[in-house]
Amino acid sequence: MAWFRDENNVLKISATGDYWDPVHSPGDTVLVSGIYICTGCKAEVTCNNKDPFPPQNHHQHPTSLGKIGWQLLVQTNTSGR
Repeated sequence: MAWFRDENNVLKISATGDYWDPVHSPGDTVLVSGIYICTGCKAEVTCNNKDPFPPQNHHQHPTSLGKIGWQLLVQTNTSGR
């Protein structure tokens, strides 16, 4: 789970929808900048819009945890709004 310093500056929502639900494969193009969590082992990565998700060999975990898949955990406000 992502850590944060000041919970007064964190907008907490019950998020579902276009950006939050999909699980992305290694190498897919990132559509929304943010922190993504691996649906298998719960490791996290920070990814920027239009960059690729980490390749398969970047992140490894036991096959018993399933395939590597990245799901949006925290959307970052990179526009400054």
